[in-house]
Amino acid sequence: MKYLWSFVFSILLLPAIAQGPTAVKGEVVFRNVNVIPMDRERVLPNQTVVVKDGKITYLGEAKNARFGKGATVVEAKGKYLMPGLAEMHAHVPPVDDLEPMKEVLLLFAANGITTIRGMLGHPRHLELRNKIKSGEILGPHFYTSGPSFSGQSVKTPEQAAQMVRQQKEAGYDYLKLHPGLTKETFGAMARTAKEVNIPFVGHVSFDVGVWRAIEAGYSSIDHLDGFIEGLVPGIENMTEQQTGLFGMFVADKADTTQIPRLMQGLKTKNIWVVPTQALAERWFAPLAPDHFSQAPEMVYMAPNVRRNWENSQKNLQANPQYNAARIKDYIQLRRKLILACQQNGVGLLLGCDAPQVFNVPGFSTHHELQYLVDAGLTPYQALQTGTVNVAKYLNQAQYSGTVKVGAVSDLILLAGNPLQSIAQTRQIEGVMLGNRWLPKTYLQQELQKLEKK
Repeated sequence: MKYLWSFVFSILLLPAIAQGPTAVKGEVVFRNVNVIPMDRERVLPNQTVVVKDGKITYLGEAKNARFGKGATVVEAKGKYLMPGLAEMHAHVPPVDDLEPMKEVLLLFAANGITTIRGMLGHPRHLELRNKIKSGEILGPHFYTSGPSFSGQSVKTPEQAAQMVRQQKEAGYDYLKLHPGLTKETFGAMARTAKEVNIPFVGHVSFDVGVWRAIEAGYSSIDHLDGFIEGLVPGIENMTEQQTGLFGMFVADKADTTQIPRLMQGLKTKNIWVVPTQALAERWFAPLAPDHFSQAPEMVYMAPNVRRNWENSQKNLQANPQYNAARIKDYIQLRRKLILACQQNGVGLLLGCDAPQVFNVPGFSTHHELQYLVDAGLTPYQALQTGTVNVAKYLNQAQYSGTVKVGAVSDLILLAGNPLQSIAQTRQIEGVMLGNRWLPKTYLQQELQKLEKK
């Protein structure tokens, strides 16, 4: 798979994001707000929520609330407060300069994304993670993966094992896998990762295949990579070029009666799934190349990036194997697999792979939520993939992913109820990121600075 990161990130070189005058650090009170706690599908009407020092200290009736005289009071009547969202397949610029990283972080934060997992690592990401933790840099909680394991970066089993140990020692949270690994290099990576206790995530290499990937115990498989190929009889006699990216050219050959077996394997091994359905719905779909490039959020991407994205879609559609009708069926099969994960208890995590073709950081996460609903999930189930599911995946369910006393105060204030319409997640009135309240006026001000003229 040919990625565009180096091209995209080379032009994301804006000045450092300044702390605006309307961002508030300190005790914050949300008054008369409707709370979506995400412990189950319900709304708690007309609540008062107090947050202090990065934690929720009170949730209940206004008459019993206690807070300091200097607290910032947010009048939130008619609005909805829910946990912040997580983006579990994010990309932060893998470059030496921290400044373009800050821009991407703000795009995520302004969209209510309060946790991200970076999926293409760089040594400076470790520094960035520390600066976010200390509050020196404003951004979502950041989980790191190291430089990727691929056919280009790993040539021998010995090299694979050495890279695992080096990345574990460096302090990365995850190992990121890209295509091109052989059975031998993958096996060495997986064995060593288990030995040193570092999870591996991402792509499933064609020569490895989804069944071997499941047996090896991925922490998460992203993009539904290998799923369709694993359902195709005789796949061992095909080449990766014949099957296409994520099996898009052989979906019509998939034996869907094997989906229950696939789901059972994923569930038994407790492998989580990050669908990144936005790639299929936006990049792969048989739409005109300018269909998405004129969307409002594209103002945050430079014109040459947008042109490059259009060309990427044109090149895909020019492939002799590309058939519009079959690609539509392929997208429907992906939706079927997503719904099967939900119905069979396979953990789904929210993620969309941005920045990538027609996926702008932060904004694309909301598109992904809509695509999950289009696949058959309810709005509540879609919201779970970016809140309580992530907390469970990260072993933080006791204090993250829900709105309750003692939980971290990563919150989104919305104009409407996302349980009724998932599109309401885009109507953001403000974001609470730890101990910082970022009201709509601040977010609009900061986003305006990022517009590419």
